[in-house]
Amino acid sequence: QVQVVESGGGLVQPGGSLRLSCAASGVIFSINDMRWYRQAPGKERELVAFITAAGKTTYVDSVKGRFTISRDNTKKSMYLQMNSLKPEDTAVYYCNADVRSTIRDRFVASWGQGTQVTVSS
Repeated sequence: QVQVVESGGGLVQPGGSLRLSCAASGVIFSINDMRWYRQAPGKERELVAFITAAGKTTYVDSVKGRFTISRDNTKKSMYLQMNSLKPEDTAVYYCNADVRSTIRDRFVASWGQGTQVTVSS
């Protein structure tokens, strides 16, 4: 069984920074692509950033130049450094990882429970 847990959310003023972390645990053989999503009140969940197993990254236009996604495969972890935060970044941020438990399994998307990020003065 695989668990994915986010941490690092909180309340920050506009222009401030936060670093989110995502850690996977359980029976894990390998992790493929990893992603950060967010969902603001009344809006659909959107993909914020994406990182492949090899470290290639992709960002939604609204966060380019402000957010940086990274991962540490030895720790089965992923991070999202968020700088120059804006009120419109307020949302619940979710970690999503494609995980397989044995070499024979296919990759299955695993979700965390989310962490709240609030940007407000």
